[in-house]
Amino acid sequence: MATRKAEINGKRPFRLKEYTFSCEDVPRLSCTDPEVDRLISNEQPVVITDTNLVSSALHWDLDYLGKNMGDGMFTVYSSHTNKFKYFDDKKGNNVKNFREPMRHLDMTFQDFAKRLCNKKPEDESLYMQQTLNDSVGRRIVVDFLGFNWNWITEQQKKHNWGQLTANLLLVGTEENITPSHYDEQQNFFAQIKGKKRFILFPPSQFGCLYPYPIYHPHDRQSQVDFDDPDFEKFPEFKKAAALEAVVGPGDVLYLPTYWWHQVECVQGTGLNISVTFWYKCGPTDKIEYPLKPQQKVAMMRNIEKMINQALNDPKEVPEFMQNMVLGRYT
Repeated sequence: MATRKAEINGKRPFRLKEYTFSCEDVPRLSCTDPEVDRLISNEQPVVITDTNLVSSALHWDLDYLGKNMGDGMFTVYSSHTNKFKYFDDKKGNNVKNFREPMRHLDMTFQDFAKRLCNKKPEDESLYMQQTLNDSVGRRIVVDFLGFNWNWITEQQKKHNWGQLTANLLLVGTEENITPSHYDEQQNFFAQIKGKKRFILFPPSQFGCLYPYPIYHPHDRQSQVDFDDPDFEKFPEFKKAAALEAVVGPGDVLYLPTYWWHQVECVQGTGLNISVTFWYKCGPTDKIEYPLKPQQKVAMMRNIEKMINQALNDPKEVPEFMQNMVLGRYT
């Protein structure tokens, strides 16, 4: 796979993978720039550079977290590859011979840190994805309370979002990749240590990314392998055009609902630590036409869910869907 040099804030360049699709840069702006509000209101991604959202946590590293996270058991995933592809184990029986791409482990932070520090090239990759709640130690709670809640709560109110649903602590090594998928909530993604690269596609490119069926364990994930796309099987992927953002310590990426995103820990930038802020989408006062791409994706999901529930057998869904459209809409 080819690579290219990139840099952030004029600092030391690092190498990024190149793919078959083109990439344009996501806007990178100060939180005082009025354009930030416009982009968020229009559900367009933007990197915001000086929010101080997680400035109270920029000193977090393995040593500090190991001493202060507490003795609880935390959620860690392991993968034989460097890719961590989400799956819903409750849907595993819907697909014959489904093989889980990663394993769910529970371990203390101290054990996790020890395994990271002693990791050999042939060992499984590890990725901690832990909800920040009352199970963490007192010092972490103090740092958490020191986040710039005034700024982010102002954004929540200004853009009429619903409640904050979760804060997720992500800790991994520089080779980890989360393959392309979309989420159904609004997200502010704050980087603490290392650098992450986001490859984003708007909801309007839903058809280019070939999501798995809704009953599949990989629901909301793209079937396309960006490293080796099968254009015979997924010909519309040739039309895909991405946005790209690289975030470093202190940066915050606004990641709108239903935007596809692949997340890569940038090689050569060391340990990677992030915190996510997830918000429910706000209520829709009235429907305006034409519908937004996000609304169309939500509508497609709801119809697919309804059909799946009505048939009560995932094996019947493909034939039913094909019969609905074949020769009529194709």
